[in-house]
Amino acid sequence: MRIVIIVLFVVVVLGMSIGFIIRSSDQGQGDIIIGLSILTGTFVLMPLFIYHRWKNRKVKDYMLTKENIEKMRDYQKDKKI
Repeated sequence: MRIVIIVLFVVVVLGMSIGFIIRSSDQGQGDIIIGLSILTGTFVLMPLFIYHRWKNRKVKDYMLTKENIEKMRDYQKDKKI
């Protein structure tokens, strides 16, 4: 999964770079390449990256619940002492 994300990121960056280079000579074609690169980055790369980073985590650990608030307060008390 990590290799796919890295390769896709490189492809998106190269596509945007090539689009900006082509845009200087041919306005329409460069804009299409830049747009497709941004769409690919937004709708393919970003969801893959988010899934890869969150696949083995519990969302409850990151929610602000009473138990987590108490843990934070206890941690702050221990830290001050």
